[in-house]
Amino acid sequence: MELSAFRLRRFRFPILFVVLFAVMLAVVGIDTLVAPVPLLALPVGIGLAALGILCYRTLSRFVEGRSELPELAGDRWRGLGKGAALGFGLFCALMVLIAVFGGLGGMEWHSFLGFLGLGGMMFSVATMEELLFRGVLFRVLEERAGTVVSLVVSSLLFGMTHLVNVNATFWGALSIGLTGGAMLAAAYVLTRSLWFPIGLHFAWNFTHAGVFGIAVSGSEDVPDGLLRTTLDGPTVLTGGSFGPEASLFALLVCSVATVVMLRRATKQGQVLRRGAKAR
Repeated sequence: MELSAFRLRRFRFPILFVVLFAVMLAVVGIDTLVAPVPLLALPVGIGLAALGILCYRTLSRFVEGRSELPELAGDRWRGLGKGAALGFGLFCALMVLIAVFGGLGGMEWHSFLGFLGLGGMMFSVATMEELLFRGVLFRVLEERAGTVVSLVVSSLLFGMTHLVNVNATFWGALSIGLTGGAMLAAAYVLTRSLWFPIGLHFAWNFTHAGVFGIAVSGSEDVPDGLLRTTLDGPTVLTGGSFGPEASLFALLVCSVATVVMLRRATKQGQVLRRGAKAR
């Protein structure tokens, strides 16, 4: 390995994280610009996701010296659909629980075009967040500290990033870390692929905003989803101003999925100690 390449690899984490974080901010900015035109937002969002993946591949090749990226292997892309099915099912289960216990205030048809536009936006954002948090943060930290430490640290940092949202609360951010962060990390550990957590992340957020029309993770704007849903009841049931992700039912639903995936990953030898390599 050439000296310059060695130096790049030595600082691979800050380089990868900073560059991809900047790319993610740019993606969010572009998504925001095209959001008022749903028929444009859909293809632009998909294109931005593809561009993010290309950026990740390029950085991994030149900074880490990796010619092959098993976490983005083409033969595992079907995990995208499987993750999407799981994410859709889990969020619907959450909404059913909230409704059964009296937290559903109302629901009406709203915007099909908004539904389409949100699909592109949610796909690009989910892709970038998974590349950043699972593809870089979790993967690199796991190599140094093992799966358990990496799961805890990456999940808490993932939750903390949601404190910048307008209606953010400490419990909401902690809940995101305990539910979304841990669940998505478990999805990566189980499959050793980014396709599965990307699909899971996308479908959870898209069902949340695009289907039910509920603001995501303490966001200020109510999305133009297929439905317009209002929640009514105690914060412990509905999540309050942060949204249903801060509900105890979200913690329940996501924790069950996380435990199931981690148990399967453990049986398959995918939970690693420090310095060990995935199969």
